[in-house]
Amino acid sequence: MSEMHAETVGYVRDTMLPEQDPPATSVGAIGWLRENLFSGWFNAILTVLALVFIYWVLAAILPWLFSPTWEATSLNECREILRDMGREGHFSGACWGVIRDRWVQLLFGFYPSGLYWRPILAFVLLFVALGPVLFSDYFPSRMIWFSALYPFLMPWLLWGGSIWTPILVVVGLGIGYGVFRVVAAATGNLAGLIAAVVAALVWWVFIVGPLSGLIHSVISLGINQVDSRNFGGFMLSLTIGVVAIAISLPLGIVLALGRRSDLLIVKALCVGFIEFIRGVPLITLLFVASTLLNIFMPPGTNFDIILRVIIMATLFASAYMAEVIRGGLAALPKGQYEGADSLGLDYWQSQRLIIMPQALKISIPGIVSTFIGLFKDTTLVSIIGLLDPLGLSNAIRADSDWNGIVWELYGFIALLFFIFCFGMSRYSMYLERKLQTGHK
Repeated sequence: MSEMHAETVGYVRDTMLPEQDPPATSVGAIGWLRENLFSGWFNAILTVLALVFIYWVLAAILPWLFSPTWEATSLNECREILRDMGREGHFSGACWGVIRDRWVQLLFGFYPSGLYWRPILAFVLLFVALGPVLFSDYFPSRMIWFSALYPFLMPWLLWGGSIWTPILVVVGLGIGYGVFRVVAAATGNLAGLIAAVVAALVWWVFIVGPLSGLIHSVISLGINQVDSRNFGGFMLSLTIGVVAIAISLPLGIVLALGRRSDLLIVKALCVGFIEFIRGVPLITLLFVASTLLNIFMPPGTNFDIILRVIIMATLFASAYMAEVIRGGLAALPKGQYEGADSLGLDYWQSQRLIIMPQALKISIPGIVSTFIGLFKDTTLVSIIGLLDPLGLSNAIRADSDWNGIVWELYGFIALLFFIFCFGMSRYSMYLERKLQTGHK
């Protein structure tokens, strides 16, 4: 009987059951909540406590944020508006009238109001110039020429003066390149590079000013000049940050290569510079730029304070940038260097085509972090008397109409910095995804 039963029972299914939908509690919003917020009793308790804390914070902040005081002209008027609504107390509501009254000053400082179009144009052209560099897939390759010319156009738009000055500065680059080709063909690339830098510096420091004035006296082309003391607000922070970021990256690359060089003098100079700058706080360098630097300059020399700050901020950021890039170079396998040698490439060709692109890709998070830190550090210039947004906030609070305003001003300034810093961090994530070549 058992043998007959064994022959009639099948152990392999010959028909498939119809496919069923997954349980509603494991998919969609409910499934996500169960998996991420209520996966266990401890996780559920933490979720409930977090929701209670978020409710408590929002219940205190949202009424303060949505305060109908935009049209107020003083702190006392803000308090009267809130008192009429039955909202008493120091934190009963924000006084947004100060932002309506002073937002232009927080953005442009004391820049002449009739010339606001110049910093606005410079800011718009900044995004146009960054387009071919940051989003090369969406912009024509020919626009890279405008990106190369923008560093000379932006100072002219902001400070004004003769058009011949930026033109002669560009000519200095051509002179440096010509000197490099001549000297490098005779003695080598290193000597050519040193000679090119010296020739360009001599041209810019000693020749551009007098020659520009001479040409301008014959052919007067230019726009109204604006003194640096009129610069302020977020425009000042953006100017210092953009210029320092743009220059610190190539300078950091050069310092990183110099620190890994086999040439003793070059390596010693780069190591000394990097370690000295990294061992000194930025605020110390800014004090040197604002006070001590004039002591070592010839009598009667007018060295613009904003230019001095930009130089110090650039040197400070380039030292940290050099270490970030050096880490990327050290992370590359030895086979990449050997592969470049096997192709018969010289040092600069291998760095440009094989080594440096990979090192920069590895270093993207550190590079962007250095950029963000540098941009936020521009607020330190308020300590040396420059009226960046924080410096202007102190001046605004000194006005009797707005004496006592704190959170509204600092919140508005924090929002401006957050927008730019968050944008840089998001672009870094986009660039990492774009350059991703390995398996996830």
